[in-house]
Amino acid sequence: MSVVRIPPTLRTDTGGEREVIAEGDTVRDLLDDLTARFPTLESKLEYANVYVGGEDIRTRDGFETRVSASDTVILLPAMAGGSPAESAPHFPRS
Repeated sequence: MSVVRIPPTLRTDTGGEREVIAEGDTVRDLLDDLTARFPTLESKLEYANVYVGGEDIRTRDGFETRVSASDTVILLPAMAGGSPAESAPHFPRS
């Protein structure tokens, strides 16, 4: 079992929980456990970044990254946005 930290943007899907205990030996197992218990999370995790022990799983073994009971897993939904270039403020150079 590992502690999974839930960011504010996903807490409505976990009944307001900030941290959830999930079971599994890999990140994939943990996410499967979470989405089985909290089905509305599944679509929101598609673009989430996952960190194990503060390290991005993309620099490790991806979803096959092993987790232990002492690991803290952090879910961080990817954020994007901004305005189109033509509506951005223009700051002329002097």
